[in-house]
Amino acid sequence: MIDTESVGRERNKQHFAQRVIHQANQVLDVWQRLQYGEWSSHSLRDLREANLLLLRHAERFEQAAHCLLSQQIATCLEAIESNSGQLNSELISELNQLLQNLSSTGLSLCAHSDPTTLAQLLKPVYLALQDHPRAVYLARQLENFGLSATAFCSSDSFIQAMTDREPAAIVMDIDFCAPLHGLQLAADMRLSMEHALPLVFFSSNPPVSDIRLQAARAGGKDLLVGGLDASSLIERIDVLSRAPDYEPFKVMLIEAPESRDSQMTATLNNAGIVTLNIGEPAVALDALGEFQPDVLILDMDMPACSGPELARAMRFNDQHANLPIIYLSTRDDLDQLTDALSEGGDDFLAKPLQPGLLITVVRNRVAHARSLKSRLLRDRLTGLFNHTHTLHLLEQEQQRAQRSGLPLSFAVLDIDHFKVANDTHGYPLGDRVIKSLALFLKRRLRKSDHIGRLGGEEIAVILPDTDIANACQVLDDIRSRFAAINFSSDELALHCTFSCGIADLQEGMDVKSLARSADDALWKAKNAGRNQVICSLPQDN
Repeated sequence: MIDTESVGRERNKQHFAQRVIHQANQVLDVWQRLQYGEWSSHSLRDLREANLLLLRHAERFEQAAHCLLSQQIATCLEAIESNSGQLNSELISELNQLLQNLSSTGLSLCAHSDPTTLAQLLKPVYLALQDHPRAVYLARQLENFGLSATAFCSSDSFIQAMTDREPAAIVMDIDFCAPLHGLQLAADMRLSMEHALPLVFFSSNPPVSDIRLQAARAGGKDLLVGGLDASSLIERIDVLSRAPDYEPFKVMLIEAPESRDSQMTATLNNAGIVTLNIGEPAVALDALGEFQPDVLILDMDMPACSGPELARAMRFNDQHANLPIIYLSTRDDLDQLTDALSEGGDDFLAKPLQPGLLITVVRNRVAHARSLKSRLLRDRLTGLFNHTHTLHLLEQEQQRAQRSGLPLSFAVLDIDHFKVANDTHGYPLGDRVIKSLALFLKRRLRKSDHIGRLGGEEIAVILPDTDIANACQVLDDIRSRFAAINFSSDELALHCTFSCGIADLQEGMDVKSLARSADDALWKAKNAGRNQVICSLPQDN
């Protein structure tokens, strides 16, 4: 017999354990504010208090991984306190790595927890639609993407749920329960909340301009009109509720030792920016590849060479061709400064430096450079890595696996009958299917896995530290869940499937051989009837 009392206790434990994840997010929020502000004694206090509460929750709800990370964060914060409450590059890097680990740590519910269920334990999505059966159906569809969703049939049940638990996002029909009642409900909710939540309004008919304005005033981030399907909805929710990844900016400073400005380093560090100071231009050329800075700050006047000369030498390497370079100068000759900018520089700052201007210029340059780099490495439609970068990542992981002796699996997925779907339903639907599969994989796979679009309807997945048996199990589960998604916004069923071939790295195998083995396995899956996962066997290689 099932012990209903013990089942109830386990459910309560799971529910209250969510406080650990919520508090972990609070710790991350405090740290991420540094991307837009500057470190201060208040920052240290807020981070310490948030982390202390995380430790208490983690101990109470028996989350060992969170306990350990919280203790390590506390040790790092003590080191900052010992450093007169100031950040330096080493402490920024150490603290950021701990917080990155924290962001990717899920709940441990029992000794045999299935890690694929952890996504279900995140904050739910609340669906408040006038068409309640449709909301229930959408909730089931969203669960295939790894989201927990709750459909409501009354405003009272929605208000009670908001009191009990904050959702990840809300989808609100403007006519929920009564004409325009959803707008009023959202407006009232906004007044009672400490911070805004991702709120998507829905209207079955195109609303007039005044209704759109009311939706914006009520805190709506988007307004969907007409049909409502799970794939489009999850795409909007993902964009609105995605937590930003904060990787500290990295700046290399190249100045002559006699003119080095120690205050500049302190100013950048207190803005959460990691710095590396180089006094010898010849050393700088070698250090660039290892440090991989986002921005280079370069003194125009150095004994060994001028700033523009060093900038030109750096530009010889294609890897640094787009690296932003900011000149430091005491000169006031506009012609000389203009000539310097034309020879490889992007901006200049006058000495003595103004701290606020220094931080603003650096942040703007880094944000622009990272955005450009992302566009160069990623596929425009899906946001996945492009074909070239995917193969580059596969080569990196192959080399790492050979050094460490750990397994590496590589999978190639191809959407079945994609051309038929395009010809029958149009290219917009085909694009939506590809984007949905990309998003589905991102939500279902680990952060350490790499996903890239090889071209057309073909997607590659790199799974480090994963043997072929586990890779097959994970991707077959994804395959079956993806096949359950309905891409139609009306009552008609429109499902898509994919076939998948997987290979693992064998001794003496290079990247081309590994990719070819995965392609051969994909070909076998296609010829065996599609909608299946086939693994390459050692004798096939």
